Amino acid sequence: MASIKDVAAQAGVSVATVSRVLNDHPSVSAQARARVLAAVGALGYRPNAVARSLRTDQTRTLGLVISDVLNPYFTELARSVEEEARALGYSVIIGNADERPELQDHHVRTLLDRRIDGLLVSPTDGGSPLMLDAARAGTPMVFVDRWIEGVDVPVVRSDGRAAVRDLVAHLHGLGHRRLAIIAGPAATTTGRERVEAFREALAVYGIPLPDAYIGQGDFQADSGRRVTEGFLGLAEPPEVVFAADNLMALGALDAIRARGLRVPDDIALAAFDDVRWFPHTDPPVTAIAQPTGALGRAAVRALVDRIEGRTPRSVTLPARLVVRRSCGEPAPAQEPAARRNSPMQRSKA
Repeated sequence: MASIKDVAAQAGVSVATVSRVLNDHPSVSAQARARVLAAVGALGYRPNAVARSLRTDQTRTLGLVISDVLNPYFTELARSVEEEARALGYSVIIGNADERPELQDHHVRTLLDRRIDGLLVSPTDGGSPLMLDAARAGTPMVFVDRWIEGVDVPVVRSDGRAAVRDLVAHLHGLGHRRLAIIAGPAATTTGRERVEAFREALAVYGIPLPDAYIGQGDFQADSGRRVTEGFLGLAEPPEVVFAADNLMALGALDAIRARGLRVPDDIALAAFDDVRWFPHTDPPVTAIAQPTGALGRAAVRALVDRIEGRTPRSVTLPARLVVRRSCGEPAPAQEPAARRNSPMQRSKA
């Protein structure tokens, strides 16, 4: 493996000049820079990041702890974080909390031990002493998507309240009056916020949200399936199930189909967190879309600002309603208008 001395000899410059080129120091002439970079390429030299971090007290590495790597929303978020970080000269180490607070803290502790320059976290709950201690110690940190209330850390998130109001207005316009929600964990800010937004939007139309129409999920498909089975077993089941994330919507869809029912003929389905496969289900799912890529990029920029001595700011971006076909929306003109006969319709005949 080539060393920095080999690069200096090949380029005909000092080791100090090679070091300045590799650290993008402006004092090096264009000719010397070109010779060094040519030698680096010819020899396949790779700088020792660990040794450089000991000299500069920086690793050019960011940590990202996401709530669930199997959730398409967080997968897309992680991708945008990695792309933006790379564009700014940073690498990213990702930890998957799997919606478990103890695993989240394990990853945070491990990343801090590895001397990352800054930390991006989507908290699984609001009670992590480790996160609070890290923030108080001055660790460069940004919360993304979720946050911990009372912790003085920049937050990059989307605001879904207006989109939830748009969804409820849309459902009301389609004639739906019995609306239920599969809520996320009450320990998360997003879990609480989406239920509150749904309740407030229903109140505009004088529609109640009885306890029987609030099912407690955990942002996992199994909970969406379990809660929906409970809804379908009620004496008066809801006309619409609104799942507060995409995996719970998938579980809801499984439960509906397991009963031999059809969406939207027998029961409508809507979701928070649009994903790429929603347009390809039968029927395509009406959903609230977050600006996931923009959130990831904004979070990285805020964290890098903090690391490099600039003042970071919190960022809130709007979510939007994407209307498709899962709530009884009219079929496009090019598709047959006839509805298929379903088990529930036959029972009403």
